[in-house]
Amino acid sequence: MQNLRSLLLALALTSLVFTAAAADSTRWWRGNLHTHSLWSDGDDFPEMIAELYQTNGYHFLAFTEHNTLQTSNKWVNVETHKGAKQAFPKYSARWPKAWVESRTVGDNQTEVRLKLLSEYRGKFEQSDRFLILQSQEVTDRWKTAPIHMNAHNLREAIKPLGGDSVVAVLSNNIASMLEQRQRTGQPMFTHINHPNFVLAITPEELMQVRDARFFEVFNGHPGVFNNGTNRTPSMDRLWDIILTRRLAELKFPLVYGLGTDDGHNYHTNTIGKSNPLRGWVWVRAAKLTPESLIAAIEAGDFYSSSGVKLRELRQSASEISLEIEAEPGVTYTTQFIGTRKNYDPKNEPQRNAAGEALRVAHTYSKDIGAVLAEVKGPKASYRTKSDEIYVRAKIISSKPHPNPSQRGDVETAWTQPVVPRVGGK
Repeated sequence: MQNLRSLLLALALTSLVFTAAAADSTRWWRGNLHTHSLWSDGDDFPEMIAELYQTNGYHFLAFTEHNTLQTSNKWVNVETHKGAKQAFPKYSARWPKAWVESRTVGDNQTEVRLKLLSEYRGKFEQSDRFLILQSQEVTDRWKTAPIHMNAHNLREAIKPLGGDSVVAVLSNNIASMLEQRQRTGQPMFTHINHPNFVLAITPEELMQVRDARFFEVFNGHPGVFNNGTNRTPSMDRLWDIILTRRLAELKFPLVYGLGTDDGHNYHTNTIGKSNPLRGWVWVRAAKLTPESLIAAIEAGDFYSSSGVKLRELRQSASEISLEIEAEPGVTYTTQFIGTRKNYDPKNEPQRNAAGEALRVAHTYSKDIGAVLAEVKGPKASYRTKSDEIYVRAKIISSKPHPNPSQRGDVETAWTQPVVPRVGGK
């Protein structure tokens, strides 16, 4: 375990220098790492969902069912299950009769067997074209707080382990994934889901989990409060709090931000539903394989998006430069965000009327996650000054998101943070 942690730490602290030679041997792969089907609380069959992503320009997809893998027989009643009832006519029309396995039960009701991942993945997977990851949403809790995290490329399901605090629940379940990875030798990684969902995870809690390397900076579910509330920060603000205190105070590795869908609803296109095709990652890797993708993700060689696409991205300890694949009539603003080493570290818990501290994010100074520079147009670059703790870029477009999770959302992209070195070399 210690050797694996040392490896992860080394990856986190390694500056990313993307040279022209490296770019020639790699390419960008688009993927979604948070997807639900009728195997848990989604409302469509996995084959229909896989085809949806494949035909919309995605290269990889992870099915992340709650505490289950698609490995054992499961039947759904298409009369009594609301989602299955809506999905079944489309499913039976799309797939040959011999493929759809049904039976009659009870009072002349129809049940349909959900296909195992091993049965349907061969209909979609193609070398360097499309890949499906076997994943799981490890669904746990602490008291009333739902603690969810996605574990990817698993060989075995992970049993939620609980714990006596939010930090313990997160740490225990990540350790379980790391144990499986070390024991099997199979590349795997875990990311923490939607911290603001039911106000479950505060930045002060998340930052303490040393092995937490990834979290969702954007999640397409309408109930996760990406933009924050009157009590909780936005995911951007939460990210900056975590990065600042982990790097400057706790001496922990970077945390990277993922864009995901968290798709549950595939038959509507409304703000109040958790629709697909809202957020994703672009990963720069040599091959479309779990090994290649995970190695690139762990090295931070990816960016997250809800619509903005980059033509070029280069990052090192001394400079971040990017070029946007600009659309006609759309304007772009790139913010280079970071915290300088002389930041004001004071923070205070929020309190109720009786003066009692609340289990929500502390308040911090504006030094945390300051906009260090802002550039208009399709090209932007920033040279680090060596007094920053970290720097990351956020690209904000003027184009409204075509299927927003919250009103007012515009297409955006987030690059991963880099740590400047003394001297900028």
